[in-house]
Amino acid sequence: MEKGEINFFSENDFKLKQENDFRKWVERVIESEDKYVGDINFIFCDDEYLLDINVKYLDHDTYTDIISFDNGIGNTLHGDIFISTERVEENASNFNVDFIEELKRVVIHGVLHFCGYQDKSERDKEMMRRKEEEKIKLFHVEQS
Repeated sequence: MEKGEINFFSENDFKLKQENDFRKWVERVIESEDKYVGDINFIFCDDEYLLDINVKYLDHDTYTDIISFDNGIGNTLHGDIFISTERVEENASNFNVDFIEELKRVVIHGVLHFCGYQDKSERDKEMMRRKEEEKIKLFHVEQS
């Protein structure tokens, strides 16, 4: 099976400095869930850009940190993940964590949605948080 590509784009002035580290980490997380890497695009943007998508496609008139569009086929993950770097920055400040740590949480949150995890019920939210923590730890392993 041919492996897809994980890409990072910006619709604002944000530039992911550790692109290759993030790419390897996302691949590792997908494989740890017994899924296959397809074409996944991460698009960094500002609040207004993401709000426009939220209103236009999801009929939600609220700010959010992430919106993911899952185009997966079977166990091969494909899709677009839009991330508001403004929301990530504000959430990092509110949760008293650094920006990169919060960015990791949001990036992997989108990937976990593609893996089938949800966050609508309290039970699902708890599972999602546990999975986020578990997968964030894999990033550090990648660095060694």
